[in-house]
Amino acid sequence: MFFRRLVARAFWAFSRWKLVSEPAPDRPTILIGAPHTSNWDFVFMLAITWRLDMHVRWLGKKSLFRGWRGPIMRAWGGIPVDRESPAAVVGEVLQSIRAGDIFGLVVTPDGTRKGHTHWKSGFYRIAREAGLPLTLGYVDRTTMTTGLGPTIELTGDVSRDMDVIRAFYADKSGVKPEHRVEPRLREELAS
Repeated sequence: MFFRRLVARAFWAFSRWKLVSEPAPDRPTILIGAPHTSNWDFVFMLAITWRLDMHVRWLGKKSLFRGWRGPIMRAWGGIPVDRESPAAVVGEVLQSIRAGDIFGLVVTPDGTRKGHTHWKSGFYRIAREAGLPLTLGYVDRTTMTTGLGPTIELTGDVSRDMDVIRAFYADKSGVKPEHRVEPRLREELAS
């Protein structure tokens, strides 16, 4: 942990970006990383959580774990996701939580690619099924800030919960604002 804090301090000392954050949650949480518009968001996520001394795991596409990168990504808390069967990873994460593994789970519900119309709902399902709150992490190019926002409890009313999330992210642009996706789940679009 000392090494991680040292790396994070150096990052924030030399970065043009500023860490503007609420304190780290004091219990396990699902940490949303949004708007997820660039692969640089990964660097920010590590720098935030390492600086705040948080034990986190994160979901990443399985191609990130191939070859020499696999052991490094796993050591940094990565959990590979097979996009062919994303529901399987929800079950695996819930099994780890129920087994007593204590960690914050970082999820980026929107993707870095253009063309997305909604967020993926895995973060919501995991939080509800595990009884965990959501911590709203952010990246905002307009203010050159990044950090953690509030930690919220979900009510189970998807639209109401997403309204709270939308309000928080309304003025957050991400690193590449043109790739930003409005925080809305497919379930909301269908109704």
